[in-house]
Amino acid sequence: MIERIVILENADPASFYGVNNSNMQLIRNMFPKLRVAARGSVIKVMGDEAETAEFERKIHELEAYCVKYNSLTEDVILDIVRGEAPHDRKSDGVIIFGVNGKPISARTPNQQRLVEEFNRNDLTFALGPAGTGKTYIAIALAVRMLKNREVRKIILSRPAVEAGEKLGFLPGDMKDKIDPYLQPLYDALEDMVPAAKLKEYMESKAIQIAPLAFMRGRTLNDAVIVLDEAQNTTTHQIKMFLTRLGMNGKMIITGDATQIDLPRATTSGLIQALRVLKNVNGIGKVEFGKKDIVRHALVQRIVEAYEAYDRERDEAEGSNGTASADEEVGE
Repeated sequence: MIERIVILENADPASFYGVNNSNMQLIRNMFPKLRVAARGSVIKVMGDEAETAEFERKIHELEAYCVKYNSLTEDVILDIVRGEAPHDRKSDGVIIFGVNGKPISARTPNQQRLVEEFNRNDLTFALGPAGTGKTYIAIALAVRMLKNREVRKIILSRPAVEAGEKLGFLPGDMKDKIDPYLQPLYDALEDMVPAAKLKEYMESKAIQIAPLAFMRGRTLNDAVIVLDEAQNTTTHQIKMFLTRLGMNGKMIITGDATQIDLPRATTSGLIQALRVLKNVNGIGKVEFGKKDIVRHALVQRIVEAYEAYDRERDEAEGSNGTASADEEVGE
């Protein structure tokens, strides 16, 4: 009798073991001659050498499936342990499988364009109104590269600018103060990476979430870098951020030019960067519209109502200006 130690290197233990360890119990039942103990990411198995070797091989096959699909079901366990190929889930167009195996894919033509531009270019701008999935797709693409080991880390950043209200002094340490600004990024990650695995990624700094001010002085190699809410950067900030890109790095910048929260006299760095870089090769750009909004149907109608209001206001201001000019000529 020998003892083998099998380590789950990539799979999330909670997803692998199942609710109340139901998956692990099924695996034990399928290897009745072996003694199996599992704790965390370590599985100890005792028994005949040939059987323990077969057990280890099957565990690694199950782990590979669990990593790919972020879920492991009874049917899949039965198929793999019996030596049968599990029914492949439809993955056409799927970027990654999120928590509980939820497929995350492009849902509109422009979201698909963002996927294609990201694959083609090392720097991609994603522009458009709220609810179009710019940030969500950007983070999904970053997570896919990290899971496929195409990069070593993900850097997610956004400027710490308040949306039209002064929050005053926030309690806590530095992390507590900046986390409210970065919560949308956490929300997307929690949808795509199981909690235990996300905690591991954060602790090992494979995934880093930081305010824009913390980017100065860094060269980000082997990383996907996402800058969210870029319309709230200053011209100096976005130049600093763009020059952080290192070897084997990819960068996605998302923003909405209609939601600038900077002081009136401050020029948006995103608007300037788009003008400055418009003829530079190797940069992709995708412009989303209200038809790409994938939130509640009411969000699209809200965006359309504000667009109509802005047009009417601009036309009214234009006609007032023309009337004043005509009056001056008449005088």
